[in-house]
Amino acid sequence: MIQTHGPQDGFATITLNRPDKANALTATMISDLTGAFQAAVQAGARAIMLTGRGKVFSAGADLEAARAGLATSPLWEELSTAIAEAPALTIAALNGTAAGGSLGMVLACDLRIAVPGAKIFYPVMKLGFLPQPSDPGRLRALVGPSRAAAILMAGQRVEAEAALSWGLLDRITPEDGLEAAARELAADALGASAQHVAGIKRMIAGRG
Repeated sequence: MIQTHGPQDGFATITLNRPDKANALTATMISDLTGAFQAAVQAGARAIMLTGRGKVFSAGADLEAARAGLATSPLWEELSTAIAEAPALTIAALNGTAAGGSLGMVLACDLRIAVPGAKIFYPVMKLGFLPQPSDPGRLRALVGPSRAAAILMAGQRVEAEAALSWGLLDRITPEDGLEAAARELAADALGASAQHVAGIKRMIAGRG
């Protein structure tokens, strides 16, 4: 249910492929995603695009798995850490709505693009869960504390245009243009050495 392609010329694609279930994530899928990012890095990827099949990027945790404890599993944090620390330019290419725990991996990416109809929401307050530890800080860094509270505490669903104006998205692009937009954003990284890409990413993260 996780497909990988590449890296080819330094560009790798990781795709959520469970469209009949709105790409809802199971524990196995989260573990596979973590492994896919690590494998892409080991294979020399300088840019990694994360996207989904169908009309929804991801509905978050699979409902049955969430009831069995996945909603509070450390697997989410392991995934977002693997993405954030990947020494490559990571781009979340949202083919549709990103909801719940799936937002963590979106926030962990360096850049975020989406189709016009995408929505972003994280209903942890309503569901009675705490967000994963790093998610609120990453969200606050992008949109500020008030808008982070609107998403996490008031359950606000953010439409793509608003998300762009807030800084939660970097670009809105037609569905058939997602990969082209990601490759355009990745052009400089793909033209650089892996060491150069990793070095600039470390500097942005404040790791020297």
